[in-house]
Amino acid sequence: MNDMDAATAKQLRRYAATYEAPEFFADDRDPSTFIHGKGCSCRDASREATAFVASTLSFGSIKQFVPKIRTLVEFAHGDMDSWIRTGAYRRDIPMSDRTFYRFVTFAELRNFLDAYRRIMKDYGSLGAYVKECADGTGLGAVTAICKAFADSGAGHLVPATAASACKRICLFLRWMVRTNSPVDLGLWADFIDRKTLIVPLDTHVVQEALSLGLIASPCVSMAAARKLSAAMLAIFPDDPLKGDFALYGHNLEEHRLRSAATSAS
Repeated sequence: MNDMDAATAKQLRRYAATYEAPEFFADDRDPSTFIHGKGCSCRDASREATAFVASTLSFGSIKQFVPKIRTLVEFAHGDMDSWIRTGAYRRDIPMSDRTFYRFVTFAELRNFLDAYRRIMKDYGSLGAYVKECADGTGLGAVTAICKAFADSGAGHLVPATAASACKRICLFLRWMVRTNSPVDLGLWADFIDRKTLIVPLDTHVVQEALSLGLIASPCVSMAAARKLSAAMLAIFPDDPLKGDFALYGHNLEEHRLRSAATSAS
């Protein structure tokens, strides 16, 4: 690394150490609150199912999608795995063109849950499916999940291919794979290598990465996500998704500096 790169790496390591903490994530402002037992079963199977459903709905405004996730958790009486596995969701989610959230209808949500239930019936769980059908890498897991839902009629919830950044699937995989974290669960750590995980890439993350010189293009794509992940692996050997927390911290620190400057002017 040159001097500028070394300084950036040091800064990001400091942010990662500071902001990978439950107080920044496990509350009503973040979907990870639902994977840490708030109103949910602590069985691993239910945590996995809750994590997948919560991550799938994590788009748009946090203030809008967190209540939608909570609605499904309440429908499931806190046990997302049983709610889906038994088909109980069918009494709560009608095949209707009414809107559930943004451009997602109740019918599309029902299609998503139907496809998820088929995976449970065929493989036992989503984790068992990924273990059997992926290649032990983050990209392989993303590709396998996209393939499983490609013909489900739930295209607004799960991308048909891994050509896009697949931010929500990458977030889910971070929760499932990373261990020794106060935020992530590590339930799939034995069959996916965390070194291969891909940064959940959205416009905000791209902006932070651009400002730090970690990427050169504002494009939000799987190619860009993988390039940023490679940059993070150079900074965080063996655990590149510490970089997700680092970029979150960088955003907060920059916002505070801008607010202080505005107040002083």
